[in-house]
Amino acid sequence: MASFRFRSNRWQARVRRQGHPDLTKSFNQRIDAERWARSVETDLDRGAYLNQRENMRITLSDLLARYVAEVIAGNPHEKLHTFRFEAMARRDIGKLNLMALTPSAVANYRDKRLQEVTPGTVIRELACLSAIVNHARREWGITVANPIPLVRKPTAPKGRDRSLSDDELARLLRALEPTGRHNPWMQPLVQLALETAMRRGELLSLRWSDVDLSGRTATLCQTKNGDKRIVPLSSRAIAGLQSMPDGHPNSPTFGRLKLPHLN
Repeated sequence: MASFRFRSNRWQARVRRQGHPDLTKSFNQRIDAERWARSVETDLDRGAYLNQRENMRITLSDLLARYVAEVIAGNPHEKLHTFRFEAMARRDIGKLNLMALTPSAVANYRDKRLQEVTPGTVIRELACLSAIVNHARREWGITVANPIPLVRKPTAPKGRDRSLSDDELARLLRALEPTGRHNPWMQPLVQLALETAMRRGELLSLRWSDVDLSGRTATLCQTKNGDKRIVPLSSRAIAGLQSMPDGHPNSPTFGRLKLPHLN
């Protein structure tokens, strides 16, 4: 229950509740003290006041570390996400408790990052941060507002619409010709990438058992969205595959060799 007393020319409100420490605050007018007391009692009734106190003890870096340990672990892109979240945790925003994670704090982080990286990177970081806060709200019972939707996002960069000219492609492949200085896998790997538009992770996870030269397809088992995908192979893509060391179907290693020796 709440009690009020006039002391040192100010009204002091005190809220007592079993299982909680006494809460006090002073105001110039009694009506303000009564409003504050009613608000505190309402928060105590629904547990919100306790959540606020807990949120003041949890920092964003705590949240990021828990997300890495419980959600990211085992993810195909675990290393990339862990690196990103650990870097965010080391910044000033990582030291803020969840009650201090306000739209203005996030906007300040956005502006500083825009001086260091591209808008596209900042957009992805804000999206990751929003997903983490929402996960904490849904799965961990952490009652905290998500400030990210209230923050203006940077303008997304235009998508790339330029491809290599024939002359540029010829010069690139010449520069990657296997010599004493170059990895013999690099030229055919780049040629395969240009012909199929596979992502780096898809290329590096490809196995000979995934390649069907007679059917002119490659099956991608590890993709960005987790769905298996079949990629058609052009004549140049097949030529690139066959030019890889031990890459011909008659090779005794065909069917078990991981394509690039780049890891």
